[in-house]
Amino acid sequence: MKTSKLFTIAILSIAALACSRENANTAQGGKYITIKAGIGEMTKVQTTGNTAIFKEGDKLSMYAWTGSAAAVSTDLVVNGVKNTLGADGKWTPEIQMLWADMITPHYFLGIYPARTVTNFTADAYELKPAEYEASDLLVATNLGGLKAQNDPVALTFDHMMAKLNVNLTFRNQWATEPTVTAVTATAKKSATVDYLSKLVTASGTAGAIALTSVKNSEWSGLQVPQSGVHTITITIDGKDYVYTHNTDIPLGSGKFTTVNLIVGRDQINLATEITITDWASQGATIEGDAEEED
Repeated sequence: MKTSKLFTIAILSIAALACSRENANTAQGGKYITIKAGIGEMTKVQTTGNTAIFKEGDKLSMYAWTGSAAAVSTDLVVNGVKNTLGADGKWTPEIQMLWADMITPHYFLGIYPARTVTNFTADAYELKPAEYEASDLLVATNLGGLKAQNDPVALTFDHMMAKLNVNLTFRNQWATEPTVTAVTATAKKSATVDYLSKLVTASGTAGAIALTSVKNSEWSGLQVPQSGVHTITITIDGKDYVYTHNTDIPLGSGKFTTVNLIVGRDQINLATEITITDWASQGATIEGDAEEED
């Protein structure tokens, strides 16, 4: 009975605190945290092209804290609340997000797709090439110290991953255009993410990462931002044709790199110089040849 009474008292105390907090917020002119989220000129990833936007049903995670913009507090005001985009263009939280009070500066972090995070400076990330949208990590911060009167909270998302496009043309050594069965890049697919600095650090060992076929001559895929990537392999009729770039193929956060390759029976040539740009515009372009692997 004592346990039951104590439990009941605790519940009532929590309820009273929540009620008091809500009444205080209401009396001062606002209580709920709302958000408006966009990707600016940036876009979500998609296999074809480089343009897309948040769509109905998308979910993102929201974090908010007080204290310091430099570090996420262990006592979070909003802890990973999922927000879903509705048909009306508004984000609806799964539970209400409340300002701690009306006068304290709050700091905000948004992550898409929705993700539970406990280590905000070194969160483990694993690229899943076959799951485009799930791997398309976007992050937004608002670290200016917003107060309740600043609602709704504006969030502009940036891409954390890089994107690699490979375009193929075929020499007239082929009687007809050959069928490409795979295109891979030799790169690392593991990383840690520092959300506040928006820094991705590749980890682990490099291996073959499959790109997705847009059509026989166009392949595309996300990559972990990193240096040290030199090799792209094209598989035709069970044979691997390998292109090795003499310097790093650049893979930067929020950038896409385009590699244009001319494929012959005995070699692959770089067609034009590699270029890199922001997601919404032309990225790195690399031209070259690939050779049949011994």
